[in-house]
Amino acid sequence: MKIVLLKSFLILSFFTLLSCQDKKEAPYKAGVVISFDDAYVDEWYAADKILKKYDWKATFCVCRIDSIGKPQLQKLHQLQKEGHEIAGHGYHHYNAVKFVKKNGIEEYIKQEIDPMIVSMKKKGFNVTSFAYPYGERSAELDKALAPKFKVIRGRDFEDKKPEKEGCYFRNSKYLYAFDIDNSHIHFSIPYLLELLDEAQKQNKILILCSHRPVKNITANYQTKMETLEFLCKYMKLNNLKFYKLSDLDNLESNN
Repeated sequence: MKIVLLKSFLILSFFTLLSCQDKKEAPYKAGVVISFDDAYVDEWYAADKILKKYDWKATFCVCRIDSIGKPQLQKLHQLQKEGHEIAGHGYHHYNAVKFVKKNGIEEYIKQEIDPMIVSMKKKGFNVTSFAYPYGERSAELDKALAPKFKVIRGRDFEDKKPEKEGCYFRNSKYLYAFDIDNSHIHFSIPYLLELLDEAQKQNKILILCSHRPVKNITANYQTKMETLEFLCKYMKLNNLKFYKLSDLDNLESNN
């Protein structure tokens, strides 16, 4: 009887070991990238004061770097010091697709990308991530910018079921973000909750973008602080990780 039990235990242990080996562990923890576009530095800095209690991390994609004043540059450096990422969003904020159609890809890089990289580096920001102004991109642009940036982000303009949205990390340097500005046609808190639930349940990384965080909405390209607080609270309650755009480069290279 003891021999039979021992054999049964060994067989069960063997198959349990095989099933554990077959079961693929999640390559990364579920989480969210919160990114901001343009140059609303004062508002970003104010938002950080409110949201740092959640140990949040964000990526601030900056355009027109040479038009930003010294006080705002100091705030960007402080945000960087606190662990946030400062990324690129174009030197002039040209619509890349429209500019290239009219002037060509080489002229776009000459006017929009290279001076941005040089100027931001001089100011103490080593840019490795880039977000297209207006979110529009093309395969030609992606190919041309690939050697210059580790991560390239556009925007997801579709309105699908959460599991079919393009705004999740897919082990690629080419990313799409869902816009949480109140003026975005597809945005709503219930739908944002659906996207977050999909990330949490399916172990995905949701990529979001915003522009100007405000208490009260007065114009387009604004996100209510209430939305950002809701987002951060959900993440803390559900143990989701705060990712920066640059973090996804390491995940992509390890998969």
